[in-house]
Amino acid sequence: MLKQISNDQYDAIRLWYLVQHSLSAFRKLETHFSSIAKALQTENLNRWSEAKIHKNHLERASEFFTALGQSKFQVCFDKIQQHTDFIVLDTDPHYPQQLLPYPDHPPILFGKGAFQNLSQPQIAIVGSRKPSPHGKQVAYDFAYYLSEKGFFITSGLALGIDAAAHMGGLKHHRTIAVIGTGLDLVYPSQNRQLQEQILQHSGTILTEYLPETQPIQRNFPYRNRIVSGLSLGVVVAEAQLGSGSLITAQAAAEQGKVIFAIPGHIYGEHHQGCHQLIREGAILVDHPEQIVEDLALPTQWHCAQQSESRSPMPEIPEHLFKLYQLLDWIGQDLDTLAQNANLDIAQLTSDLMELELLGHCIQQSGLYLRCRVSY
Repeated sequence: MLKQISNDQYDAIRLWYLVQHSLSAFRKLETHFSSIAKALQTENLNRWSEAKIHKNHLERASEFFTALGQSKFQVCFDKIQQHTDFIVLDTDPHYPQQLLPYPDHPPILFGKGAFQNLSQPQIAIVGSRKPSPHGKQVAYDFAYYLSEKGFFITSGLALGIDAAAHMGGLKHHRTIAVIGTGLDLVYPSQNRQLQEQILQHSGTILTEYLPETQPIQRNFPYRNRIVSGLSLGVVVAEAQLGSGSLITAQAAAEQGKVIFAIPGHIYGEHHQGCHQLIREGAILVDHPEQIVEDLALPTQWHCAQQSESRSPMPEIPEHLFKLYQLLDWIGQDLDTLAQNANLDIAQLTSDLMELELLGHCIQQSGLYLRCRVSY
């Protein structure tokens, strides 16, 4: 449950509610009136037509300050407070930085669980909702292995491959589910227990959708851009031709992500989508270690050896989180970090040393880079 909501978050929620998740309308209004807050001023609501947005948005704006309009919004807002643990705007330092380069990134994200997971190294595992037993086992095994290596497993909480991947990842407290509904709903209902387990094992449930958003078909292909955008690479474990998981792979390709496909029997219909991806240039993998190698992460990836207990990753202190967000998996020198962090060298060196002691950063050949924690 949310403890507090800032004025900026409140304004963003109101505008997101009025445009009903329309990214184009949100951006047009934000740009036309120079800020979200100004777009919501009473005198400007009647000028929304200047931004050339759909008439449905104009009608909602005109009704917003009526008693009925306020009542409907309050119901939505109350459910946000009830079902949400954190909210991040794309202007916040806690927003996942890997999404920012993409023009279609959500302006606001709602989540349950640990928000710091979003900044950790992630690999997406997706595939068929009706897989073979072999496909489910492979998805679980790959997720288990990769999460043991320190990667968070990101998927869409659907039946089949998604569910198997989440199950493998949560064994090491490393999985993130991006859903196509509001946080007040669980879809599909068969995965209610899985969602509860994800949260109990220090995972994260994430969505761009407001409460009461129903599981309509178009939401799921659209949320796939978040699944792929958060991740270093996307693994398609098993997919038929025309599978929705191929949409995730397409989104990943458009984002410049590395796509991996696990092959199967040449006559098996469950594998035809993966074989098509391989023909189109996806990397064929038959062991999860190949994914770590092909992502070309530095050897320092295997930097921190902790206890063998499968405990949650230690949290990054609030005063160090902005600096941690600026680090990457390749490495930056001290001058570059000082410029990007807007810190003097003495303070920066002190903060980097603290991150190193906590196991979140390593210095190698004069470069500072993120360091995942291995258990």
